[in-house]
Amino acid sequence: MVIALGVFVVVVGLILGSYFAITVLPDKMAQRELDKRLKDVSFTEASGEAEDASVLRKMVEGPMPGLDKFVKDSKQGSGLSRLIEQSGVQTTPSGLMLVTLVSAAVVGLVTAVFVSKPYAAPIAACIGAMLPIGYVMNRRTRRLYRFEEQFPEALDLLSRAVRAGHAFQTSMGMVADELPEPVGPEFKKAFDRQNFGLPLRDALNELSERIGSLDVRFFVTAVLIQRETGGNLAEILDNLAYVIRERFKIRRQIRVHTAHGRFTAWVLLSLPAALAVALTFINPDHMALLFHEHMGQMMIMGAIVMQTTGYFWIRKVIKIEV
Repeated sequence: MVIALGVFVVVVGLILGSYFAITVLPDKMAQRELDKRLKDVSFTEASGEAEDASVLRKMVEGPMPGLDKFVKDSKQGSGLSRLIEQSGVQTTPSGLMLVTLVSAAVVGLVTAVFVSKPYAAPIAACIGAMLPIGYVMNRRTRRLYRFEEQFPEALDLLSRAVRAGHAFQTSMGMVADELPEPVGPEFKKAFDRQNFGLPLRDALNELSERIGSLDVRFFVTAVLIQRETGGNLAEILDNLAYVIRERFKIRRQIRVHTAHGRFTAWVLLSLPAALAVALTFINPDHMALLFHEHMGQMMIMGAIVMQTTGYFWIRKVIKIEV
């Protein structure tokens, strides 16, 4: 009876949830989208006062503001803050450190419950601590790659705006309004900072430091030299956009030529694990020696170390800088 009652409750919940998702949810989403658009185009007195109240940049406080302040004053903390800013993740150094500690504790405790070896829990805790940092680094890599892909479009828009007679600062505002994440928000930061009184040189240098891309450094250097010596800025931006697109074309060709090496790395990395799983099902007693005997455990650790070293070695061989 208990099982039947549970199944009845689950089925009824699924039916009611499906009915809600089909009938009510679309109207809710449409209303929310309408409210968002009205909020973007409307201007009330209260919102105007809120925006004009201060032009200072507001820092987001994490769950531990004292730790944020301590981290901000240290050299390693500034690097962590830069990593979070480049990744686009809405968090703070203290928030990331708190998630890291929680992840390490959870992974370590789960491993200690299911694995009786004394060294398993510390190793698992270290791996769990690296997961949030790895996630943020992965987000930063993907975000910077998207920025580099969209950057030639930003240069084209800047060039067309300058040819149309707009000032360079106004062109930056157009790029901030027209282009999506991450190019638009990054240019908006630079535009707002120079609009609030920061010299254009400093705003562009901050943009170059935030992104850390060679293409952005070329762009900043070209703009600053042109403002000091003169020249056709639109033509300079067009040439720079052409060079960046050609670099991306060469980079894609390199990915095609190194695809065999990358595929080989993944095959060599996954083949021993897949073979171990298959042999575990075929002959469990034979594979049990690797996990229960001391020599087998040492062989497993050595295999993991050599596999990891080989993977990074192959990555280093097929990595070609453009």
